[in-house]
Amino acid sequence: MGKKMCQRHGEGYPCTCAMGNLYRFVEPVVLLLLKKKGHSYGYDLAGDLREHALTDAEIERAALYRTLRQLEMNGNVSSEWETDQSGPARRVYKLTMQGERHLEEWATVLGHMSRSMARFVKKVAASTPAKGASKAKDTKLVRRAGARQ
Repeated sequence: MGKKMCQRHGEGYPCTCAMGNLYRFVEPVVLLLLKKKGHSYGYDLAGDLREHALTDAEIERAALYRTLRQLEMNGNVSSEWETDQSGPARRVYKLTMQGERHLEEWATVLGHMSRSMARFVKKVAASTPAKGASKAKDTKLVRRAGARQ
């Protein structure tokens, strides 16, 4: 990931923004939002994405609409044009039964990933000295070096 500065979170914030957009993680969020709402317009979904996002990376509207199109092509979402209100026609999206099953699959996959990531974080923590312990060790080395002089 390197020492990139995140434009949204500032320097020193360990976020996924520096990793680039993880578009694949838009899909489960969209499925969950549609399940909770029953139906929704793309514009409304875009407004709720940040609150439910799985990463710190900003989810671009283009990624949302690509995901909606892909979900519809795969039979997980259906849509129709709503023209009965004043103003321009808007596409309204709904979760299909297949989409509900796909959301459950995502929950299983993300559960496995969550456990794997937790194991990884524990391994990193176990292989990295605690910050306080490291400072104490550095202080002892400096004291010893000073005593020798």
